[in-house]
Formats: sequence, structure tokens, C-alpha cells
Amino acid sequence: MEKTLILPSNDWSDIFPGDKVNLTGKLYVGRDQVHRILTEELKKGTLPPFSFEGNAIYYMGPSPAREGCAIGSAGPTTSRRMDPFSPYLLSKGLKIMVGKGPRGEEVVKAIKDFGGLYLQAFGGCGALYSSRILSSRIVAYPFLGPEALLELEVKDFPTVCIIDSRGDVYSPRDLMRDTISS
Repeated sequence: MEKTLILPSNDWSDIFPGDKVNLTGKLYVGRDQVHRILTEELKKGTLPPFSFEGNAIYYMGPSPAREGCAIGSAGPTTSRRMDPFSPYLLSKGLKIMVGKGPRGEEVVKAIKDFGGLYLQAFGGCGALYSSRILSSRIVAYPFLGPEALLELEVKDFPTVCIIDSRGDVYSPRDLMRDTISS
């Protein structure tokens, strides 16, 4: 089933594993270094540079923007690199994560425990994702260069639900079968 999720959002109870989910609105970008810093700062009592409430974070490796574009290629990066930080960030209010590849058992449990959502973006589709990004700006940690925390404005950004808020998981085998048959 195809659905649209307007970000920020606090209601994804009707999204199930295997659903195609188009994201529209604000989508934050942070990779492992952003996750490490967010975790360290939260443990010190510092507020995050964006509200976790209803927002999503995308694990993306951006490239420089070409003339007339908001961003360069914007494909997903491997989600497992964020697994050491994700359960803690979910416990602090982060709910929606977008990346590539499977998640560890602790992350699946935390998604279930905290009512989160894991959406998968497709590797090799950096140009497609770039075309769905209307604007990009640095929110925090500019010293990280291309890995700084970004805020994107996206429209019809295509993903697939891999882990829903109940902890149900869409397997890679299911994803391959459904991708080939559609």
C-alpha cells in the first residue's frame, strides 16, 4: 500500500512493514558522527539542535550541489553504523529513521518499545532522492563538513517501511520479491 507521511508527524500507526511511504516536509540528515555528538550532548543535559518530536532523521551521504540544485546526489548510507546510538536516541524522543539496510536486534526492540519507525531508502538512487529535495541547510555541527546535521525540505521522497511501530519487520526477501513484482 502507498502512503504519504507529512513531516513532522506523530501518527504513523497506519504504516505497516512493506508499505511504500512518501515523505513530505522537513527531513533531518545525520550520520554516525552526528549521532555520536547528539548522544554525548543529551547525556550532558544539552537539548538537541532540532526537536525530535515527530521528526525524522535520514542517514545520507550528501555530495556538493550542482548549479540550480538544492543538493547533489542524496543516496542513503548504511544504517547499521547508527545502531550503537539509535536505542538511546529513540529513548530520548527520536521516532523516525530513514536509511539503508537491516537494523540490529536492539534497534528493533527500541523501535517497538518507543513506538518508532524505520523506513528504507534505496541505494543507487541518489539522483532520484536529490530531485525530491527542495532545499537544504546546515542546522548544526558545520565542522563535520559534508557530515554536518542538515535540514532538508522534501516532497514525495520515496521509502519503504521496514520496521513499524509495533516492531514488525519486513524482511529483505520480502523487499526483493515485492520490488521485482511491482
